[in-house]
Amino acid sequence: YLYSSGHPAGGSGLVNPFGLLRSRDGGKTWDKLGLEGESDFHLLATSWNTNAIYVWNAAPNSRMQRAGLHYTLNDALAWQAAAAKGVDGDPIGLAVHPDDAKAVAVATSKGVYESIDAGESFAQVADEQGTAVLFELDGKHLWYGSYDGRRPRLARARLKSGPLTQFKLPPLTQDAVSYIAQNPARRSEYAIATFQRNVYLSKDAGRTWTAIAEAGRTK
Repeated sequence: YLYSSGHPAGGSGLVNPFGLLRSRDGGKTWDKLGLEGESDFHLLATSWNTNAIYVWNAAPNSRMQRAGLHYTLNDALAWQAAAAKGVDGDPIGLAVHPDDAKAVAVATSKGVYESIDAGESFAQVADEQGTAVLFELDGKHLWYGSYDGRRPRLARARLKSGPLTQFKLPPLTQDAVSYIAQNPARRSEYAIATFQRNVYLSKDAGRTWTAIAEAGRTK
């Protein structure tokens, strides 16, 4: 399934914002899962093999009594608030473990954090500004983008405080990694997008990168 949120195009006549949407046919049609006209989830993440959906909502709504981290295990029939103890800074990125519905990671302006108890408490993985997070589909590693005040970084950490691998990024000027994705059909293939809308593809698990879009335009 695909899950989404956001705003309709001007003049479309659709209710703004969308709330939470689900597609079961690759994006051809969409089902409404609630909160239409109430919430636009800028931070939304789903688990590959479980029903877990996590969101970081900016304000309370009819299903969530406060702002912050929430999750559902039944396609938004019920939402559970998470305390997110240990998280510092403004949230920027969110990711859910592919097999463990209780494992979630968040990137914030103050670091990268990992939880194994459904977001109740978090441990810090990196202490510099986080920009993106992704659980690898092997379920054993967390990829994250960060910025140390001088240059952007891309790293891969083994879960539960394991060894860290730093990757060489393509030249990025006043830019950083904003999204990371892994191809489920070819798992050594990764893509990264940047805040300046540049997109790079790696076919060797992050060792080398090829630009496939620049400033939002494909090459």
